[in-house]
Amino acid sequence: MESIDNLPALVRNKFDAARASGALTFYQTQVSILQYNDTPFQILYSPALADKPKPNKPRNPNEKSFDPFADPPADLFVTGLSTHILVLNKFPVNPYHFILATKEFKEQTHMLEEDDIEAAYACVKAYHMAGEELFGFFNSGEHSGASQAHRHIQFLPVESMRNGINVEQRWSVLADKLAEKPSMYIGIGFNDDFLTVIAMPFTYFWSAVSEDLTAQQRHSIYITLHKKAVQAMDGPTPAAGNGRSSPISYNLAITNQCMVICPRTSEGLVIKSSKGESIGPVALNGTLLAGTLLVKSEAEWDALQKDESKLEDILSSIGIRSIKKNTRI
Repeated sequence: MESIDNLPALVRNKFDAARASGALTFYQTQVSILQYNDTPFQILYSPALADKPKPNKPRNPNEKSFDPFADPPADLFVTGLSTHILVLNKFPVNPYHFILATKEFKEQTHMLEEDDIEAAYACVKAYHMAGEELFGFFNSGEHSGASQAHRHIQFLPVESMRNGINVEQRWSVLADKLAEKPSMYIGIGFNDDFLTVIAMPFTYFWSAVSEDLTAQQRHSIYITLHKKAVQAMDGPTPAAGNGRSSPISYNLAITNQCMVICPRTSEGLVIKSSKGESIGPVALNGTLLAGTLLVKSEAEWDALQKDESKLEDILSSIGIRSIKKNTRI
């Protein structure tokens, strides 16, 4: 595994300089905590994000779309690895949001390769060794919340995700809760089968990871999780080898403790006001597995504050509704 010295400091220094120079636009948010089955979810409200600049669409079918990772500006470039680069998110709602992208163009909808997982865990390890934790997420497929075709994994320092949350408000990364020991969260077990006790209204699959695993072993865990997600969707068995497309949409969460995968069937839900009027839609990406949702309109924000059952409606809409056995590998 490659070593990235002083990565938290590199990201912070680059972010602060880029924000000061105007190279990135940081969107302020309001934060509230809603509960689902006594599990806290952050709801972030950023009305200014609705006015975020959108890339120009190609004028003709032969023209390539803008690729923000092909030649990133120096103000956003953090550092380079042998096969990947680290760049800042140009339009973050969380401080110090950075992105791991392949140096050469590779498809976001293709399966992650061993060097992708290895580079991702090099970032996670760099933060962990500095006494901090990192949440990584990968969006793949039309229902996942993915917005760029160039393969990339996004990272949020966990401490920065707590911005705006009062000390007494209980919130931690959802993925790590989903992957806690069976005696704590999975509880009912026989042989290797576990039923979720504190259940999410969507199916997910998880595995613990440890620092002594090799890159090949970590990648094998990802492949196994993905296979289980495909099976849950009744999809075709993925072909072996690099450069192959995933037959499903999914989100992958990466932390120092675990990997979690959530097969996706929808990007989100159009919620309704108390008067029955349609508002939204509320769209979710991989930060779902951190326990975070982002809304861009006051109507969405107010509707969720007034009726927490709408949180369950949204969570129920994005994946496989039924909870199944064997979510742990």
